[in-house]
Amino acid sequence: MIDAAPDNSAYARGKAFTEETNPGMEDALRARYEHLLPGLARDLVEHNGRIYPRGVLPQQTRELLTIAALTAQGGQTRPQLKIHVSAARKLGVSQEEIAEAIYQMSLYGGMPAMFNALNAAMEVFEAEAGETAA
Repeated sequence: MIDAAPDNSAYARGKAFTEETNPGMEDALRARYEHLLPGLARDLVEHNGRIYPRGVLPQQTRELLTIAALTAQGGQTRPQLKIHVSAARKLGVSQEEIAEAIYQMSLYGGMPAMFNALNAAMEVFEAEAGETAA
């Protein structure tokens, strides 16, 4: 029998991480999916709490790896890619570092995937510029 009890320590770590990098994510997921998949939002936050704050790799590196993987997967990952580009920026990753990680993936996901990801990242960068100008 599978123990379905939540891991509160993983949830707490995941909640702290997601609120730092993507405030309101759990609430947005709950509002969108709870009626179909009760508990999905909490499960994702808890899973993040098991993966992202492990400590072996710096958070910035984890976000760059996530950006690279999403880039190589192609255009269908655009919404998630934008979320992780934004999270990386909140963690102090430069635009140039993000662009370089995306460019590296042209070898693995192809040039179209690289351009799609680069355009998504540029949208995040432009939104940031608009926020700082306001």
